[in-house]
Amino acid sequence: MLFRKIYGVDLGANTIKVYSYQKNKVYAEKNMVAVKDKKRVLAVGDEAYEMFEKAPDNIVVESPMANGMIADIVKAEVSLYSLIKKINPWQGFGSTMYFAVPTDLTQIEKRAYNSMANGGWLQNNKVRIVEKPIADAIAMDISIKKTKGSMIVNIGAQSTEISVIADGKVIISKILQLGGRQIDLEICKEISRVNRLLIGSRTASRLKISIGGLYSQEEQLRKVIGIDTLSGLPREEAVSSRTVNNAIERPIAVIGNEIKTFLERTPPQIAYSILKEGIYLAGGSTRLKNIDKFLADLTGYGVCLSEMHDACTIRGVEKMIKDKYLQEWAVPVRQKKM
Repeated sequence: MLFRKIYGVDLGANTIKVYSYQKNKVYAEKNMVAVKDKKRVLAVGDEAYEMFEKAPDNIVVESPMANGMIADIVKAEVSLYSLIKKINPWQGFGSTMYFAVPTDLTQIEKRAYNSMANGGWLQNNKVRIVEKPIADAIAMDISIKKTKGSMIVNIGAQSTEISVIADGKVIISKILQLGGRQIDLEICKEISRVNRLLIGSRTASRLKISIGGLYSQEEQLRKVIGIDTLSGLPREEAVSSRTVNNAIERPIAVIGNEIKTFLERTPPQIAYSILKEGIYLAGGSTRLKNIDKFLADLTGYGVCLSEMHDACTIRGVEKMIKDKYLQEWAVPVRQKKM
């Protein structure tokens, strides 16, 4: 068992996470690829992220994922084999790979994961896919077969997936094109409006983490450097946490209202089970201070916040790999024969 070549993979829009069964460890890097002149790969992972919003026009730095889905299969493949090669340079062949994926993928989308795991340096690998809500549920110790209704909301970098699990399966799911990066853009817009200053999304993300939150009473200031919207010249200015928090509240309120609408359309028996359990909350963007309290007040349901945040999905896949009784939720994917 110890020497089996097995990997769990969570292809997040912000971070790619790979669990190695042999080393019993999760590895993570930024899911970014830097390409020069549309053809030459310059950097991958953390190295590529260092170039984000700094590179010249002929170098494009972007994630291969969009709204929770694979947007560029070639770049996704580059990102995946780059990290696996760092984990073990001799294990790109003959492995079993468990991919955490959004719910309700088409057969073509499922085969894309097979193609990605068997192209270039990666060859002869078996692919099994796991629905992300199932992986999150396993990580948070939800009894998948016994639950009469559990709601899981995963707020990621570019998307939010709202799902309900009952009787051993995901019975309903919806993906919102709203996540951490859209929150960063809202912060950029608010600072441009209030401070007359243009900043990048990386700066906005740092502000979100350092002084951002919900229900925050204490006002804090952080100095940032941006471009003056009138003169076009660089300028340093102190940005208030109130400005940042006003920007954060709008998209989180949209997510909360979508959850409410989702619950209103859920059968009463299942909604009652969710009311008793509370809404399970996971994803990288749930690190925002008081996000659980904010969503609980908005929806009227209790909220159970996972302390694993963006590691929740990959930890669920890890548990599945280690426990043979959880294997029934991992579906094999085979390439279509011509």
